[in-house]
Amino acid sequence: MRKTPRIAVLGTGIMGCSTALFLARKGVEVSVFDMAEQPFSAASRWNEGKIHLGCLYSADPSLSTADRVIPGGLKFRPLIEELVGTSLAPAITSEDDLYLCHRKSVTSAAEMKTYMEKVVERVRNHPDAAQYLADASGSRVHPLSASELAGLTSSTDIVAGFRTPERSVDTNWVAERFIPAMDAEASIQQFMKTRITAVRPAKDGIDGKWEIETSEGIFGPFDYVINSLWQGRLAIDRTAGLEPTGVWSHRYRQSLFLRTKEPVHTPCAVIATGPFGDIKNYNGRDFYLSWYSDGLRVDSSDISPPEPYLTAQNLENLPNSIFDHLQSLLPWVAQIREQAERSTIQGGWVFAVGQGVLSDRDSTLHSRSEYGIQRLGNYISVDTGKYSTAPAMARALVEAII
Repeated sequence: MRKTPRIAVLGTGIMGCSTALFLARKGVEVSVFDMAEQPFSAASRWNEGKIHLGCLYSADPSLSTADRVIPGGLKFRPLIEELVGTSLAPAITSEDDLYLCHRKSVTSAAEMKTYMEKVVERVRNHPDAAQYLADASGSRVHPLSASELAGLTSSTDIVAGFRTPERSVDTNWVAERFIPAMDAEASIQQFMKTRITAVRPAKDGIDGKWEIETSEGIFGPFDYVINSLWQGRLAIDRTAGLEPTGVWSHRYRQSLFLRTKEPVHTPCAVIATGPFGDIKNYNGRDFYLSWYSDGLRVDSSDISPPEPYLTAQNLENLPNSIFDHLQSLLPWVAQIREQAERSTIQGGWVFAVGQGVLSDRDSTLHSRSEYGIQRLGNYISVDTGKYSTAPAMARALVEAII
């Protein structure tokens, strides 16, 4: 009789938790490690929740990014519902995203339109199109008329707009369903408040068992170690003998998460393509707002990037700065500002293959297709890519192992 492997998962964001749950439901004993107090404490909780179909990446006319993210985005809803055991419907934004082309966008409005039409054609023709957050099997790109655009903005910096089939989810809602799902699995051991310092072969080399060195001691041996960290993944890879290659960027970003006193009816809008901002209206009262350059605290190509320097003044000034930038382009953002009941500035680390600044069309960050899985024997390192692609990647990884 084949022995069930013992597996360690590093990191309890959406990739780590999805992997752990899929493994546990196959009868595998799983140990998860994270330095946070509970799962979903960093970037997997504190992000905009866009379930990507590729519309953001108009500076990648090859469509390689869209081709990578579309399958995972279309599978996101059914996989999350399987993992947390409830409908995702209450967390989904009610309207399709508006993409607003900024005058300083790295692509022209005509290029953006052509690109999005090609992307949405791929979505529409995909066999899983109906499984998206909203049925995308009949989706189209709808350019905004002059009067529609004028109803959104009077700024000459916004030169065009497009309604796309992309939507988002409230990541806090998702996080609050994952945590009890993890707690309910008896075969998942959670080692929280535990900092991972190294992973090394225990015996028989890289194809044998592995041990994990942590702030709380050494754990193992494990048949497999899956490194799904978003912060510090490359440094741990190096201790295991998997040397990082290519170029990459570690970025620590903060955004504004806000709840209003009364419902506010505004669209979900993305100002593209470059270092601009976006607004997510999840349910009329819960909002996400960002302005890229305001919230970017660290942008580093170091294997171990420096911790963000966060001061009380930074945190105090950021909400007004985000509102000022967004409101200068979209006056209706003032409704959200006036109705604010409580707000918080939160963020996390994001890893991406590529470097450069988003205001540069030649930046390799405009193409996000180079992510996935690297293996060194039974040590597996996972570059999740996007929040939206994590559940599909986790399921594929588990199917490959078990």
